[in-house]
Amino acid sequence: MPGADIRRPPEAADLAGLSTGLDALQSTQHQGGARLGRVLLGRVAPPVVACVLILTVWELVHLSGVKPDYVLPGPRAVWDALVEQWYLGTTLGVIGQSVSHGALGFLAAVAIGTPLGLFVWSVRPVRTAIGPILTGLQSLPSVAWVPASVIWFGLTETAIYAVVLLGAVPSVANGLVAGLDQVPPLFLRAGRTLGAQGLRAVRHVLLPAALPGYLAGLKQGWAFSWRSLMAAELIAGSPEMGYGLGQMLENGRVAQDMPLVLATILLILCVGISVDLLVFAPLERYVLRTRGLLERAP
Repeated sequence: MPGADIRRPPEAADLAGLSTGLDALQSTQHQGGARLGRVLLGRVAPPVVACVLILTVWELVHLSGVKPDYVLPGPRAVWDALVEQWYLGTTLGVIGQSVSHGALGFLAAVAIGTPLGLFVWSVRPVRTAIGPILTGLQSLPSVAWVPASVIWFGLTETAIYAVVLLGAVPSVANGLVAGLDQVPPLFLRAGRTLGAQGLRAVRHVLLPAALPGYLAGLKQGWAFSWRSLMAAELIAGSPEMGYGLGQMLENGRVAQDMPLVLATILLILCVGISVDLLVFAPLERYVLRTRGLLERAP
């Protein structure tokens, strides 16, 4: 009837709300599945395909007989060497020994390289005098420091850390200087207006603004730390230094055990890739995203 108050029954309203909720849930699950599929297709599939191609080419070259088996073993022999080291119980200890040396050396390089970079950037005469030296040290192969470090400190862990520091500190300092050079002067003037001077300006203005370049320097510093460590362990191995990946690589060379040599190289490579993927890649995405330089995932 005209003017009558027509209302839906409570049961119908409840059913409509339930249907809407189920539709939203299905839509959310569909979007989540689509997002997971994009992640797998865009980030997981390419490395997997690359690894499969590399292993296939490696196996084909091995089967072609270009080199004898004891010179160029196939992927199966290298895998067997990895499995043997795992059953001997040495793999985790060896990796842990090298990673601990590399991490401590890198943290020390950050603690030294950061104030050094700030000092070089702040004082123009110092930058003119020391800047080229830092660049030269960064380009100097880390292995060149091993004999000098052994003479200075003997076959001890101090020699290893000295090589790591000499290889990583210039990269950290130069990375920070490059990041600070990209800070607009307007930021400093605005910071002074707001009362940020001295260490407060460094903490609240300079370092946050220079973070992308500084992070690139840290990433390069870790790469130099890891390379320097492997050079030191490979050349200056001793019981006092512990048994790391470099010593395992040298033992494989001495024993002419090519599967062990290649297996150790793969372990060194995997550690480097893992640190980059688990530590630096998330930090880099976070920094870029917070600055609007990286599009958020839908």
